[in-house]
Amino acid sequence: MKVDSSKVMTPRDSMKARYVNPGKVAGRKAIYRSMIIPGWGQLYNMQLLNDGNGTRAGKSQTLQKIYTGSKIAAIYGGLTVLTISYIDSRKNYKIFLKEGQSRNLPLASRVGEFAPNPNLTRYSDAGVLTNKSTFKRNAQIVLFSYGLVYFANVVDAYVAARLHFFNIDDKLSFRVMPTMINSNSMYSFNATPALKLSLTF
Repeated sequence: MKVDSSKVMTPRDSMKARYVNPGKVAGRKAIYRSMIIPGWGQLYNMQLLNDGNGTRAGKSQTLQKIYTGSKIAAIYGGLTVLTISYIDSRKNYKIFLKEGQSRNLPLASRVGEFAPNPNLTRYSDAGVLTNKSTFKRNAQIVLFSYGLVYFANVVDAYVAARLHFFNIDDKLSFRVMPTMINSNSMYSFNATPALKLSLTF
């Protein structure tokens, strides 16, 4: 019998046909999308749910879609709140900075742009400096929080994409068996009774 040489798998072909982990591929795509645009990775994960891929194929994905959509809303809701807080902190920082600069000038020079702010007369010089530092620190904290939200967005997209292809069965069983633990195996056998717990899922 003649064998068709075109259908014989060579070692090179076997290397090309090696197993590809779909969860790893999906996780990589989700990371890249989330790094470019926050929330894009979550949208990609929602697309995976719509396509019916993964271990939950054929099952209801409504709650999972709602949960994924709420995460996108939380990302942009958090970014919006941080942006408003940053703008407000910078605005107040500039107000107190200008007031502090005005109070350091001679009385004759406190005119025009450097005129004292009548709304800040209740603050002492130390109070003006304290508020200026507080609003400056708040703005810096907001910038740090931007990074945390961005990082959480990337991690969440990756984990959700990987778990989408992770086999999570609804069946969970456990078994408890008596066993013995050797607490001193160097010099003698000193057995201690114990229980062994085995989980199967």
